[in-house]
Parts: sequence; structure tokens; C-alpha cells
Amino acid sequence: MAKIGFIGLGNMGLPMALNLQKAGHDVTGHDIFPAAVEAATSAGLRVDAAGAVHDADIIITMLPNGKLVLDAYQIILAKAKPGTLLIDSSTIDVASARTAHEQAAAAAMLSADAPVSGGVGGAAAGTLTFMVGGTNDVFAQAQPVLAAMGKKIVHCGGAGAGQAAKICNNMILGISMVAVGEAFVLAEKLGLSHQALYDVASTSSGQCWSLTSYCPVPGPVPASPANNDYKPGFAAALMLKDLKLSQEAASAAGASTALGSHATEIFQEFVSEGHGGTDFSGIINKIREKTA
Repeated sequence: MAKIGFIGLGNMGLPMALNLQKAGHDVTGHDIFPAAVEAATSAGLRVDAAGAVHDADIIITMLPNGKLVLDAYQIILAKAKPGTLLIDSSTIDVASARTAHEQAAAAAMLSADAPVSGGVGGAAAGTLTFMVGGTNDVFAQAQPVLAAMGKKIVHCGGAGAGQAAKICNNMILGISMVAVGEAFVLAEKLGLSHQALYDVASTSSGQCWSLTSYCPVPGPVPASPANNDYKPGFAAALMLKDLKLSQEAASAAGASTALGSHATEIFQEFVSEGHGGTDFSGIINKIREKTA
């Protein structure tokens, strides 16, 4: 089993690190926030800044944005041993991911960008999907470790390809949740029950994950956040972050993403009004507000 450093022990990072530990790996964590350190220690994870980098075979980062990842890499690359495998599971912009790969290569380190899908529940259950960017050899080394935290590991291509896949996937997710929300609000106006619409759409051409797994109205899908006062789940602020990343990437690549742009505007308004901590399926309430 590997010696693994895990940097970033937040809502996603801590359960991921604990699953690595459960799989038998020697895991040392690090986080700059005292509350995260306390939670990790209470959960039985060893936390030590130096130990998370020195002598580690693999270092995993799970941080909020590209700047923080690159800042962390400056420290990691100066202190880790050559040949260490660096796996960044943060969701960041493609340009920063590619820069991290370049810096790792210059320091004789191996690297993969491996953002995740599946939310806090998937992190705790060890059922995340990993989207991996990096060489074939790096993917082969990373896959067994990622398998301790997820049920599906997809090699998407070279440096930055994992981030590209995550950004595209979550643009679909944001757009589809707005569409599902609009459909339910229209159904309400037309006198159609939530259950009737769900029963039809979930078994016909309107079927999608936003409907069948995260239905934005209470009732049809008991495990959806709509049945728990829209507690996340996947917070609206995080959806907005990913949508903004998609639009930055679209602008840089010269791609037309009209629906992605509009979904970004809708979530921006929702978050700006103080609902960033609400599950992103709560966007239906913004749609109702605009409809009323």
C-alpha cells in the first residue's frame, strides 16, 4: 500500500482521505483551517503538514480553485521527492491544470488532473466518478488509488482533459436542472401534479439525471434534496463556479454555449441573492419567483 498525502480536508476531501485509509493506505492529511483539522483528527486521520508531503508516494490535492492549487504546488514541488505522483482532484480551470502538469514535469514529478463527480454523498460512499487527464502510464499508476474512492475512473486524455470533461459535464448538469425546474413550474401552472409529470418524463424522452436522481420537487425521488429543504448535496455556489469555468473555457476555445451562458446568469442571480449554500436543485424556487 502507498504512503499518501492528502491536502484539502473539506466536505469532499475528508471522506475521500478516510476511504483511502480504510483501503489500507498510509494517509497523512493537511488543511489550513482548524475546523477541518479538528474534524479529520476526530475521524481518526493523522494530520501533519510536513508528513503530507515528505516521503509521500502520492500527494492528492482537493482545493477550491486553480490559484490555490498552483500555490500548493509551489510548496509540494519544493519538498516532495522526485517521482512522486501528484493527483489534483480539485475542479479548476483547464489552463491552471495544464500549468500544474508542466510544473510537475519540470520538477521530475508525475501528475494527473482527476476531478470528481458524485458530491459529498459519493465521497462518503466511495462511489465517485473520476475524470482523469494525464499520460497512459500515470493513469495506470493512479487508477488503483482512485478506485479506493470511486466506482468509475475514466481516462479522458492528456494534461487537462479531466478538467475539460468535468467542466463540460457540469455545464450539462446546470442546464438540465434549469430545464427540469422550468418544466415543473410550467406543469404547476397547467394544473399537472408533480408526480404525474415525473411518471411521464422519467420514463420517456425527458429523462435525465436532474430529474430521476435530483428531482427538484418533493415527493417523486425521496432521496433528493428537495425533500430536505434543499440542503446540499451540491451547493448552488459550486454549480455557479463550474458554470463560470465552462464559460471561461468556451470563450477561450471560441465555442458557442448559449444555454450554458444563460444557465450561468440564472445561477449567478440565485447565488447573489444569498442562496449559494442551497442545493443547486433549489434553482426551481428562483424560476417560480420569475414566473409568479
